[in-house]
Amino acid sequence: MTRALCSIAITGLAAFGTACASSGAVPRPFPMAGVQTERPAPRAPSAALVPPGPATFFGSVVETALELRGAPYRNGGGDPNGFDCSGFTQYVFAKHGLPLPRDVHDQFRVGTPIDPTADLAPGDLLFFTTTAPGATHVAISLGGDTFVHAPSSKGVVRVESLTTGYWTERFLGARRLTQP
Repeated sequence: MTRALCSIAITGLAAFGTACASSGAVPRPFPMAGVQTERPAPRAPSAALVPPGPATFFGSVVETALELRGAPYRNGGGDPNGFDCSGFTQYVFAKHGLPLPRDVHDQFRVGTPIDPTADLAPGDLLFFTTTAPGATHVAISLGGDTFVHAPSSKGVVRVESLTTGYWTERFLGARRLTQP
């Protein structure tokens, strides 16, 4: 292979590897604060991020999601060795007996739409427009203005805030699921 063809092939693979499996599009860059190159050991959920009181179904979902912090992003990934956004949500909810479709667009049709100005409850699905019109990224609400998700190929599963300009500008809506 010539040097030019190698360069084109590598560029194409790099671009392909940054898209969410659900849309196939290349996302706008996600915030990169705190990006880690190595996967840290799993951490117990922070007391401030887990709903107080007795364990509830959605509290358990949130705990599972938080235990996966640091798992790497992998386009098309759906297990702790690497997740994309919809693979992450599908995996977490499946662990608790609540199946979700694999695709972001299909997940956006599940559950009940909730008023985005209302208080978000732990376990609500949050949707964003990051690569094209419509739902192209999904996350799990921790309640209030925080959420956990599997961002772009340079990211790891992490907690972020809806009040960050990047996410505020791209927030599309939220859906509440029903406990099985």
